[in-house]
Amino acid sequence: MSAHIDERLLDILVCPLCKGRIIYDREKQTLTCRADRLVFPIKNNIPIMLLSEAQELNDEALTT
Repeated sequence: MSAHIDERLLDILVCPLCKGRIIYDREKQTLTCRADRLVFPIKNNIPIMLLSEAQELNDEALTT
């Protein structure tokens, strides 16, 4: 069972680096900033929007 992030929270969350739009992936439980090529994890239903916790987005993920 995947957790669900409240839509109101998603409306206000932005990338901490560029303040741009993020994309929620419910299946992977991640938030992605395509502009900065960063993927932020969601742990225990809490978005972890720390640059130190982000992973670099690979090229394969950009095409989906």
